[in-house]
Amino acid sequence: MQNLAHLCEQVRQISQEVGRWIKTQVGQVSSNQIETKDLNSLVSYVDKYAENQLISQLGKLVAGSSFLAEESGESDIKSDYLWIIDPLDGTTNFLHSIPFFAISVALQHKGQTILGLIYDIMHENAYYSWGENRAFCDGQEIRVSNQTQFNQSLVATGFPYYDFSYRQHYLSMIGELMSETRGLRRLGSAALDLAYVACGRFEGFFEYSLSPWDVAAGAFIVQNAGGVVSDFGNGTNYLHGREIIAANPACQSALFTCLKKHFHQSSEKN
Repeated sequence: MQNLAHLCEQVRQISQEVGRWIKTQVGQVSSNQIETKDLNSLVSYVDKYAENQLISQLGKLVAGSSFLAEESGESDIKSDYLWIIDPLDGTTNFLHSIPFFAISVALQHKGQTILGLIYDIMHENAYYSWGENRAFCDGQEIRVSNQTQFNQSLVATGFPYYDFSYRQHYLSMIGELMSETRGLRRLGSAALDLAYVACGRFEGFFEYSLSPWDVAAGAFIVQNAGGVVSDFGNGTNYLHGREIIAANPACQSALFTCLKKHFHQSSEKN
């Protein structure tokens, strides 16, 4: 296994190359080139081509590594090293030419994330971390916000778009957060929301019905930037448990308290 810092730089270069191609496709996808995988879950040739390119190039960096990717699922190859990839997080934004979508790449070794990178395609920014190192954006160290007052915190979330089983819990919590925080944002890319938590733009983020490729890289970057990540039960099953809270320490505690009040024991039903 090569040096993680060097490997992260190679992942950045690959993501940048694929991201630049994705950027050329904004506004070029016609309606008959869009497929519906599930309710409000869209995919086009852009997602598929980008994923194929990422798998092809990342596979050369770590010989025999496996892949878990949004469009192709999990590879049959079993390895101690697993790449978790979302080639285009924020597909709906991309298809509507809304400039908020990203590539998300994480690498795990024996189930533990050791590298994470999020590439903001339209702004051409890379957020990344490796090992137990610090977190960075384009070479500059980033840290979560030091805001301790919840009523002065900006919180991001993602509205349910296909799983409405907790809709009332969610709306109830949103109602409280409207008056208890500085504001709420729903920008449409969980990967970038997590990157924004890591660099202190948001104090916190929460969402349910997410997949590992949505959060693997971002959760790792937030943690290495000094943040706290948990599931809705304040446990560690945020990668496969389909629910996540990521925030600076003060905001994470306040968000969890609010969520527990409105969701009750919903996380036990997942």
